[in-house]
Amino acid sequence: MSPLSPILVLDSGLGGLTVARAIRAALPHEDLLYFGDTARVPYGNKSPATVTMYVRQIIAYARPYQPKHVVIACNTATALALPALRKEFGDLSISGVIEPGARAAAEAAGKKEFPTIGIIATEATIKSKAYEVAILRRRARARLLTKPTPLLVPIIEEGRLGEDPLVKLALRQYLEPMKQRGIDVLVLGCTHYPILRDAIQGVLGPDVAVVDSAKACAEDVARRLEAGGLLRGDRDEQGDLGCFATDNAPRFGALASRFLGAKISEPTWVPPEDLYRMEFDDAMSGSVRLVDPELEGTTE
Repeated sequence: MSPLSPILVLDSGLGGLTVARAIRAALPHEDLLYFGDTARVPYGNKSPATVTMYVRQIIAYARPYQPKHVVIACNTATALALPALRKEFGDLSISGVIEPGARAAAEAAGKKEFPTIGIIATEATIKSKAYEVAILRRRARARLLTKPTPLLVPIIEEGRLGEDPLVKLALRQYLEPMKQRGIDVLVLGCTHYPILRDAIQGVLGPDVAVVDSAKACAEDVARRLEAGGLLRGDRDEQGDLGCFATDNAPRFGALASRFLGAKISEPTWVPPEDLYRMEFDDAMSGSVRLVDPELEGTTE
C-alpha cells in the first residue's frame, strides 16, 4: 500500500455512505471505494459468525485494489466482527465506528457529573454491549439507556424520509420512553440513522444532544493515515469515489445521493456468489486465516 492507495469503506447497505461523506469532507484528496452489501442487508438480526463471514468476503474482494485503510462503517459489524477481522487480515489497517462514536458521546455529555446517555442501534449492536463498554471507559458515572430499533434500517433502505407517517410513528415509539427518562445525549448507533437526524431531534427536543459517529470516524481515519505517513498530498482536486453493491445497483445509485450529498455513477454490481467464491479461493491459497468469531471479543 502507498499514499496513492484508496480507502475502503464498507457497510451492509447505504448507511455507511454517511461515513464516506464525512471522510470526503475531512480528506477531500483521497480516493474512496465504497461497498454496500445491499443483497444481505440488514446485518443487525444476524449472528456474529454470519456478519464476520460477510465482511470477510467483502475485504477479500477488495484486496486487489490494495486499500491503505479499511473502515467498517457499520456498527453491527464493528461490534461483532472487528477483532476477528483484524487477526485474519493482519497486514491491513482496519477500524470501525464504535470507538469514535463513544468518544463523541462522552464529549457531548459535557461537564455533567452523572449524564444519561441513550443508545439506539440494531438488535445485534445492543446485545453486544460494545457501546456501553466504550462509553463507560470514558464516562464511568454515566447512566446508559439502550434501545434496539430494528425497524429503522429497513425503513431507511426503502427510501422513506423523516416526514413519512410510518417513520414518525416508529421514532415516537422508540424515543418517547427515553425522552421521558431525561436523556442528555442520544447516540445514533447505526450509520443509517443520520438520515433521520432532524426527525429524531424533533421528537427529543433541542436539549438532547444527538450524536452520530461519522464525523468522529473521519477524524479517526485522518489521524491513522497521518501517523502512518499515508495521507495523499499530491493533488488539489477531489478524490475519486468508486461504489460496489451486491444487489439492485441502479436503485443504489438513485438513493445514494441522500446519504452522500452528491450524485454518483451507477455502482458496480458484485453478485454475492462472487464473494463466496473469492473467500473460498483465498482460504484455499492461505491468504486469509479463518478465525471463529465466537471466540473473539466484541469491542475495538
